[in-house]
Amino acid sequence: METNFFNQIEALNLTGDLTITIAKGAECGLVVSVILQNDQCGDNAKRLIPPYTFKGTATELDKGFIETVTTPLKTASGLMVDMEAYMKQLEEVKKQSVIEKDKESKIKKEKEAKDKKYKDAMLKVDELEKAGKYRDAWMKVPDAAEFPEQAETIRKRKATLSAKFSPDLFGSPMDNTPAEEIAEPQAQDNDYPEDWEDDNDMDEEPEQGDEEQY
Repeated sequence: METNFFNQIEALNLTGDLTITIAKGAECGLVVSVILQNDQCGDNAKRLIPPYTFKGTATELDKGFIETVTTPLKTASGLMVDMEAYMKQLEEVKKQSVIEKDKESKIKKEKEAKDKKYKDAMLKVDELEKAGKYRDAWMKVPDAAEFPEQAETIRKRKATLSAKFSPDLFGSPMDNTPAEEIAEPQAQDNDYPEDWEDDNDMDEEPEQGDEEQY
């Protein structure tokens, strides 16, 4: 006898494995249990989906089996597909969360290492400046391009150090000698030699007898 039972099952387009259990019931009836299992669904909540069970005579089942199971089976099939999609989304979110945490941790470590490098460099600058090695200190000042957030501080520090060793605008090196040490000493009366003659004596008018004749 030809039947289209399996064609009708295939037409349901279910995702998963369909298990049908048929047992004899009371009064010559049949008890049918139908459950759809989807091993691809990673959500353990799928185990809470109960089998769809109904009973009836063989004639009743022949007439209404497909109509009876279509809605619950399609619902269960769609539910487990959605559950799997949801689980994949959760897994992706979890993965992205780990990636973001790793990225944040990496950025934090890089910033800490960069801050330490800057502080160590400036400490070296301080040491050299205290030792009076201004040119060496100037050369040890970090590059502003490497530490843009400290650019203004770096610029001012370099300018301060440069002023302590760079030549002035006229090309002569700056001298830190106190002004009182480089001032010319004032002449004292007793500093002149005894035989020094006053220039005013040279300007005296000659006697009349000594005038030149023209």
